Amino acid sequence: MHLPDYGKWAAQESEEISVIPSLIHYGEGNARWIGNQVLEKGLYHSRRTFRWMKQYISHRSPMRVRLDGREITPFTAGEDFLTAVLGIAAKEHDLESASVAFSAPVEAFEHYENWLTRLAEHAGIRHYYLIDEPSAAALGYSARIQPGSVFLIFDFGGGTMHAAVVRMEEDHPDRNGPRSRVLGKAGRNTGGSRIDQWLFQDILRRHGLRDSDDPVREASTRLLVEAERLKEALSACDQAAMNPIILPDGRQMEAAFTRQDLEQLLERQGLYAEITATLNAAIQHAQERGYGESDVQAVLMVGGSSQIPSVRALLQRRFGADRVFCHRPLDAVARGAAAYASGVDFFNHIQHDYAVRYVDPLNKAYEYRIIARRGTPYPTPEPVARLLVKPTFTGQKSLGVAIFEMSARQQDSPASLELIFDPDGAARLVPVTAKEAAERSLFWMNEDNPTFLPADPPGEPGKARFEVEFRIDSRKRLTVTARDQLTGCQVLVDHPVVQLT
Repeated sequence: MHLPDYGKWAAQESEEISVIPSLIHYGEGNARWIGNQVLEKGLYHSRRTFRWMKQYISHRSPMRVRLDGREITPFTAGEDFLTAVLGIAAKEHDLESASVAFSAPVEAFEHYENWLTRLAEHAGIRHYYLIDEPSAAALGYSARIQPGSVFLIFDFGGGTMHAAVVRMEEDHPDRNGPRSRVLGKAGRNTGGSRIDQWLFQDILRRHGLRDSDDPVREASTRLLVEAERLKEALSACDQAAMNPIILPDGRQMEAAFTRQDLEQLLERQGLYAEITATLNAAIQHAQERGYGESDVQAVLMVGGSSQIPSVRALLQRRFGADRVFCHRPLDAVARGAAAYASGVDFFNHIQHDYAVRYVDPLNKAYEYRIIARRGTPYPTPEPVARLLVKPTFTGQKSLGVAIFEMSARQQDSPASLELIFDPDGAARLVPVTAKEAAERSLFWMNEDNPTFLPADPPGEPGKARFEVEFRIDSRKRLTVTARDQLTGCQVLVDHPVVQLT
């Protein structure tokens, strides 16, 4: 579909496809501009324009901007953006009878998928699907892949980097088209926006300035726009120069870069090492299932940042130029998501570790016990975990089962800098503390819908009261069966607790 005003035509190989830039501008009053409208009106650099919403939502960033007495968060901007897109799409199609697919980053927490689900329900969409982006990309490229082929998808977009090893399965007797099984996945919070930040910092360094300087703060958004333009230009040309920016104090900022300058910057910042580590992690997970790097028959590149020549060259050196394909960098995910909504399915496994939180009786601090490990296929005929639940105080009448999703992000990526915007719209870089990184690596999945085991009569501390078993059903839900050891009664039987990623 091409959505007039919102969408723009972009060249991809020998065809043109319609894409909607992830941009929303809040004008004076209730005016809003979406996607290509923002670019055509020259509002990309405005402090009232939001971009990179998906990255901030995935990270649960605390960023907020005050506009006209109202605070706008990335969640707000993302919801307003997608609601507008879905609204105009509804005028072209009957969304009540259509199937709509949403894609999500492989390292996104459950809250990201829940956010999309709530948005779809509020928009009145009755039939919708969620699919992770590497798997969608596999389906988007499937026309070139034969059943039984093993391939690797490298997705390097604006906010994240993902790698996934996928095997195409034989056709299922009850379904048409290919079926795929994900063998190994890995992801990091590094994307094109991070490269923009590195260029932003390098330009400031060349001028002896800091992002905290008042003149820079006022011009920070325009400078970030120029950094992004430089990055894109250097993907196509050997050299490029930024448009001069005059600071409020009269000083002029200008800089020229060669492609070699950019590649040296990416090397210093460790981008190529991160790419290699992400590829290694995905391939290692696949090896645990019996598929090594030599089994990869094709590497499929998606995402705008994957078109950086040195990034493409890195993968070509490792896998061979004849195995690396990049003819669908912009629409592979959308094509695959549409295929999934039309009925193409996956054999898959859970993507994160899941744990139960408990209180350590010695230090009275919270600890976590993993009950389902990343890579576990579902459904599980046998329990994935068995454990005993003990009361923590005398007379306790209900014992809670708190389920947490544990991300590998904290282990994979060291503490780094995060770009945030002040309420006045100025951009600055702030460090992410170890505590913040730890908090972001844990997500309490059933906080809003807790599961309690009723104890009648009340329990006593230190004595095991319930024996519980956890399974994963065919709908990818974690279920619990609980037996009261005191009374011998089963209080829960295959009770759904949370939907897993």
